[in-house]
Amino acid sequence: MDFPKLKSIIEGLLFLSGEEGLSIKQIAEIVDQRAELVSDAIEEMIAEFAKQGRGVQILKIAGVVQLGTLPEHAAYFEKLAYSPARTSLSQAALETLAIVAYRQPITRVEIEEIRGVKSERAIHTLVNKDLIQEVGRAEAIGRPILYGTTKSFLDYFGLASLKDLPEPGLFEDSENLEEETQLLFEKLDVQHVDLDSTNLEDDANSNDINNEDDPSNS
Repeated sequence: MDFPKLKSIIEGLLFLSGEEGLSIKQIAEIVDQRAELVSDAIEEMIAEFAKQGRGVQILKIAGVVQLGTLPEHAAYFEKLAYSPARTSLSQAALETLAIVAYRQPITRVEIEEIRGVKSERAIHTLVNKDLIQEVGRAEAIGRPILYGTTKSFLDYFGLASLKDLPEPGLFEDSENLEEETQLLFEKLDVQHVDLDSTNLEDDANSNDINNEDDPSNS
């Protein structure tokens, strides 16, 4: 395997591994190359990323190699992380949010069993956006974190409580997960629009009553 191809594969592996990262030994086993060669490739990639002014960097933390963002860009990432707009959520985040909404309290492992893929990054995004939160620990080995939706989740979709969620019982498995997710959020959006319309009508009626009672209008 030529060196440029090796570096390209390593970059893809680090992207897929997310925050968990990979050890040099793991990468070497995956690409079927010597650990020394993989280490040399990573060192060269670190230098190249810095020289090219890339938006990400390669970090080596406690024996694990992972992709990370640049500290000097933190202010922009905070704006993205704390933006309440659902339109900025990826399909993975939407699926994860829907699963948590219906199956809470639920652990990361249980979410991944339903989705069939790792969900750590999606969970992190949803926690940062205050749509889900830690609600306790499961009575299992390692006492994994349990996740549930927040008040911000209810407020955003105009729900009085989780009982107002449409069609309970969805997301029991990974079949048609993307389709069911889209259907859910379409229905939530409709409910949200209906609620906004009702509030506007109530405000208008309130203004009419106030105007009738105002002596200056006589």
